[in-house]
Amino acid sequence: MASMNRIELNPRVCNGRPVIKGTRITVSVILEQIAAGDSWDTVLSNYPELKRQDIHAALIYSTFAVTECNEPPV
Repeated sequence: MASMNRIELNPRVCNGRPVIKGTRITVSVILEQIAAGDSWDTVLSNYPELKRQDIHAALIYSTFAVTECNEPPV
């Protein structure tokens, strides 16, 4: 899935936590803001380097992370 290419796992970046590729913005930070009720537009204004596709990728990644699948959703 193309959006999964936007997530990076690198032990040298944020202790290996999943981040948006090319940033130090963790998937968990995005999820926390969405869970707190922030709109996508608010998240995007808080992190101008993000794109809507990055938020979408974070949501898809989180779905993968909580399932028992070995492969990302396609």
